Order: sequence, then C-alpha cells, then structure tokens
Amino acid sequence: MRYRSRSYAVFTVSNTIFLTLLGLLCILPLIHVLAVSFSSRAAATANIVNFWPVGFTSDAYAKTLGNHAFLKAMWIGGERTILGTVISMLVVTMAAYSLSKSSLRFPGRQLYTWIFVFTMLFSGGLIPGYIVVSKLHMIDTIWSLVLPGAVSVWNMILMLNFFRTLPPELEEAALIDGAGHLRVLWSVYLPVSMPSIATLSLFCMVGSWNSWFDGMIYMSKPSGYPLATYLHSMIVSDNLSRVGVSADQVQNFSSRTVKAAQIFIGALPILMVYPFLQKYFVKGIVLGSVKS
Repeated sequence: MRYRSRSYAVFTVSNTIFLTLLGLLCILPLIHVLAVSFSSRAAATANIVNFWPVGFTSDAYAKTLGNHAFLKAMWIGGERTILGTVISMLVVTMAAYSLSKSSLRFPGRQLYTWIFVFTMLFSGGLIPGYIVVSKLHMIDTIWSLVLPGAVSVWNMILMLNFFRTLPPELEEAALIDGAGHLRVLWSVYLPVSMPSIATLSLFCMVGSWNSWFDGMIYMSKPSGYPLATYLHSMIVSDNLSRVGVSADQVQNFSSRTVKAAQIFIGALPILMVYPFLQKYFVKGIVLGSVKS
C-alpha cells in the first residue's frame, strides 16, 4: 500500500506539472496578444513586448472600435454564428432522434445512417459546392455561410448515441399519454439531454465563429466578410486596404497593435461563452460517445 501510495503521489505531481505546462502553452499566447494590443507603437514595432504592456495605451482599441469595417465584420460573424448554431442543432437533433430508433420502428434506418456516414468520407468538392450555392442565388448572402455546413454528421452521431442511452420507458410513457414524436422530443428527450446539447452547441459556435474560408469563397466583396475572414485578409494576406484601413491611418497607428487588439476582441465572445458551458462539456462528451 505504501508503494502504491507513493506511486500515486508521483503520478499526481507529474500530471499536475504536465497539465500546468499545457495550460500555460494555451494561455500565454493570448496574454502576449493582449499585452501587445495595449503597448505603444514603438514598443510593438521594436518587438520588446512579452507578457506585460510596454508604454501602456488604449489607442489600438479606440481605432478598432471606431473602424466601421471591423464592427460590420463582427456583426456578420455574430449573425452567422447564432443562425448557424440554431439551425445546425435543430437539424442534428431531429435527425439524431429519428435515427436513434430501432430498425423495427424505423425501417431503413441503417441505410439512412450509412448515407450520412458516406458524406463524412466523401464530398462533392469545392467547385461543385460553389456551383450549388451560386445556382441557389445565395452568393453574397448570410445563407451561403450558414446552410452549406448546417448538417454536422459527427455531431449527429454523438447526439444519436446519447439518445440511445436514454431509457426507452421514458418515451413509452409519453406515447401512452398520447404524445407525438415532436412532443416526445421536446418534452422528454431535450430536457435530459442538456449536457450533450450544450457541448455540441459549443462545437457549432466555435466552428462557425472561426470559419474563414467559406467567407472568402462565397463573398465577392470585403464588406460581406465575417470576422474570421476579415482578420485573415488583414493579418495573413497583410492587405489592409481591403478591410478599410488607409495608408494614412496606418502611419498614425502601429499595425501590430491594431491587429493584436482585433484578434483579442475576436476571441473574446467565445471566451465569455465557454465558462457557462464548461460544466456540461466533459459530461456531454462522455455520454455522447458511449452507446448502450
């Protein structure tokens, strides 16, 4: 017992050190970005900022919050995230409820399931996808950012497996009382599925908020870019003129501090949402990945 206790203590200390280092690797880059955003132009240009602002100033945030192009991109990103999450969870939940039934109650269930799985392995590709969106007249609209990725088969499988862990007696009691399938889904399944729903909603929100490639493909004008595409054009392509920043404005501000401020503001909404869903996160993943 002493040997086991000593080994357990060594494991606990080693695990704590490892997780602490891993946590620092995740949080320190964000702290560095925050420090740069509050630093002076000279300090940021000289690259002498680490994890604390040098020559504290909030000019970068004043410039960012006064930039109409950035605020519009943030609005489009938020609209796309909310619509995408609501529509995706609605479709995923209804599909998972149907496919969670046995083959006796839902003939052809296996066929439909394999059709969904097939789409995870093979897709039409970029050009056919663009043609479909174009033919549906969704180019330069918010729906081109929402509908093509509305069905996440991976999320559907997680929700499906979670539904299959629920006691069938719950549904049978509701059916005996005269409830239909929509009533069973709304009043029986959803209330007991909050951990899984919260977890998958977080996945949808993060994916929609961080997605930039579809905005570049389906939006012909920079004024229609969501925030992730806006930041990509400004930072990766380093083309400030495409996102509403003139050469005269760049001379008055450090482009590095402005970029850091915009990156931090862009990450802030997800950082604010995550603590409210954290308590459901681990439980939802475990319950949604085990089938009875």
